[in-house]
Amino acid sequence: MGQFILDTSARLFSEQGFAATTMEQVAATCGAGKDTLYRRYPSKAALFTALMEQLRARVVEEIDSAMATEGPPLERLRAYARQLLAINLRPELMALNRVALAEAVPAGGVRAPAMADDPLMIRFADLVRAAQREGHLADGDALFLADQLLYATSIKPMIRSMLGDAQFSDPAEQERYFAQAWDLALSGMAASASTAGRRSR
Repeated sequence: MGQFILDTSARLFSEQGFAATTMEQVAATCGAGKDTLYRRYPSKAALFTALMEQLRARVVEEIDSAMATEGPPLERLRAYARQLLAINLRPELMALNRVALAEAVPAGGVRAPAMADDPLMIRFADLVRAAQREGHLADGDALFLADQLLYATSIKPMIRSMLGDAQFSDPAEQERYFAQAWDLALSGMAASASTAGRRSR
């Protein structure tokens, strides 16, 4: 029943938004009593938070599986960023992110995880550190660099798509954008030749 409640609420939130979806409607659509729903999730904010946490856990599991093979640090960092772009552009994820950003978070009671606690960003920062150790990226706060790289490669196309731009529904356009954004971001984050030389000694 717990998974069915989350799946049903995901559909209702995506279709109707946060404000228009009520706990009573979720319970009725699930065929569950309101008491059952409230015992699991004491508020609509708690239900939405549980839904987003489960979604994040699924994304982490998917990315961990995709990144299971070894390779050079910079290639792994690029693959991770590219995977995040593909995931962030999925219609079901964009729909829930739109609801979160436009309604759920501003309404209060629903909070996005702090960057330092977000398992996706922790993994991203670890890959940045590995690339830094190899001399590919400049020294600096790895979490901050990961955040900037995420914005460069994923967030802009996700926001444009959430606003109705269909450009990135084309896989070839996703790849073209990503390649340009990656090259531009790396040119700003790359270690200088002198720094890379010192690390290789």
